[in-house]
Amino acid sequence: MKYIEFGIGNKWLVRTEIEYDDGTETEQRGIVQPIHFESVYMRCWVRKTCFIIDTKEGFKKMKKNRNEFKFIFGIVSRR
Repeated sequence: MKYIEFGIGNKWLVRTEIEYDDGTETEQRGIVQPIHFESVYMRCWVRKTCFIIDTKEGFKKMKKNRNEFKFIFGIVSRR
């Protein structure tokens, strides 16, 4: 899967994260083409709690191990 993210809290204001079948990930600055749309999401991470609203998977609340502040709008794409 490919995640194209816009917002504060990541290394770059606009980035693309690619997850490979073997579990590894890479991160690149900007938008990596092509985009094969799957869903749209919004992620709000405050301290150790992360709230995610996704058009495909609905609402999720997750606990994380580290303190962060992120507010991200993203697009999920097939690689």
